[in-house]
Amino acid sequence: MENGRGGMDGKVVLITGGTSGIGKATAIALAAMGANVTITGRNRERGEKAVKEVRRESGNEEVELILADLAVQAEVRRLAEEFRERHDRLDVLVNNAGLVISKRTETPDGMETQFATNHLAPFLLTNLLLDLLEKSAPSRIVTVSSEGHRWGKMDLGDLQSTKRYRGFPVYGMTKLANIMFTYELAERLRGTGVTANTLHPGGVSTNFGNNNNGVMTLLFRAFKPFMRTPEQGADTVIYLASSPDVEGMTGKYLADRKIKVAADAAYDEGLQKKLWEKSEELTGLKVTA
Repeated sequence: MENGRGGMDGKVVLITGGTSGIGKATAIALAAMGANVTITGRNRERGEKAVKEVRRESGNEEVELILADLAVQAEVRRLAEEFRERHDRLDVLVNNAGLVISKRTETPDGMETQFATNHLAPFLLTNLLLDLLEKSAPSRIVTVSSEGHRWGKMDLGDLQSTKRYRGFPVYGMTKLANIMFTYELAERLRGTGVTANTLHPGGVSTNFGNNNNGVMTLLFRAFKPFMRTPEQGADTVIYLASSPDVEGMTGKYLADRKIKVAADAAYDEGLQKKLWEKSEELTGLKVTA
């Protein structure tokens, strides 16, 4: 992907959750390399402010916003359609948007909110844009996971966490789902020129966790002084999105630019396939792959 002034000239990039934190830092870096960047966000005012900041800090005017609440499947579908209306190619998809919620809530689709936002949204969006990615190959899919996946358990019989809900273990399960999705996706895409990798950004001081009450918020506040900046957290995302060093590398989990071994459950191929099938059912998506 090394070409032009910064290696990304003429490349089209879509970053979910790009209005703050890691997503915005990634957008600034890739736009500064010459990429045409689209970010997503839920709030128009915050989104437009972020676009101005990314343009100013990157020196690149080719930065756009698409509004979408990724917890809602109809909005994920509309996001994919709107992106297609604007672009006929996609070189890099960064599935970055994510959240952690201390109390169980449901989306308008009747899905548990963390699972819907952190796993089903990237699963659906990626599959809806796969043909564009394949047409633009060599292209890349980068999904932000977390070391928190080690605290998650994949219970296919209770993906909606109706039996028992604890905020962080459910978050961990969704981040485990990100890795399993990436591994299965990489296998399905072999030979297409599209790579799929995932990563742990480190503990990053962002707005993440601010929508919680009680103990969880206190924990996030207590650890903030020891956390990475969004720019540090975005480093491996940017590396996977742009570096010629990882051209052709696929199906890997990274932290600090190094390949890491994920939790044992992530490598269970039977579980990966079952999660994929359940995700197809829950999103109404039947993928011919």
